[in-house]
Amino acid sequence: MWSGPRNISTAMMRSFENRPDCVVADEPFYAAYLAATGLDHPLREEVLRSQAQDWLAAADLLSGLEPEAGPLFYEKHMAHHMLPTFGLDWIADCRNAFLIRDPAEVLSSYVVKRAEVGLEDIGVVRQREIFDREAERLGHAPPVIRGADVLADPRGMLTALCASLKIAFDPAMLAWPAGRRASDGVWAPAWYDAVERSTGFAAPERAERPPLPDHLRRIADQARPHYEALERYRLGV
Repeated sequence: MWSGPRNISTAMMRSFENRPDCVVADEPFYAAYLAATGLDHPLREEVLRSQAQDWLAAADLLSGLEPEAGPLFYEKHMAHHMLPTFGLDWIADCRNAFLIRDPAEVLSSYVVKRAEVGLEDIGVVRQREIFDREAERLGHAPPVIRGADVLADPRGMLTALCASLKIAFDPAMLAWPAGRRASDGVWAPAWYDAVERSTGFAAPERAERPPLPDHLRRIADQARPHYEALERYRLGV
């Protein structure tokens, strides 16, 4: 599942992990991304110690894992973690789906956690590049799902997603116990406070967000064509 930050990516991981036939991997290229870029993210040193710092090693670990709980292995990926210097041939062995959110909403949420942000940090450009690559390989668009649609109709959208991935929907995906998981990345204390309190998909937000300041609006405007290129393929349209 290819997402950007501040979407419902961790809730989606919870949803799949609650199936009895599925295990998950949480952002397995995060350390490689931080090591290559030198960026200062929350809990940077802990992340670097927790994972392979070489993208090839991370990809090898994924390809060598045999899920012990059943046939499904859910990989939660941040698209921007896959730097242009990181290879993507390994994704041909996966069924790839794309989780999207309006860039203005992403930015409003992102700056609450990390004030410094640029276009590359929200991942939508890289997400589109990976989508285009996968669509060309398959000869058709891979599944795209919008976080807001999942929140509005969890059962309907997860059923549609599972059908597009050729796996059975399981009602266990609709709710999960609150709390942290052993499968969560070590960065969870900085980012996962809301999902740790959750027991299912929350109702969509109704309150209007305040207008973005100019510097964030410019980033949102740059990101919008890439978001819209993906949105036209979203499930349920």
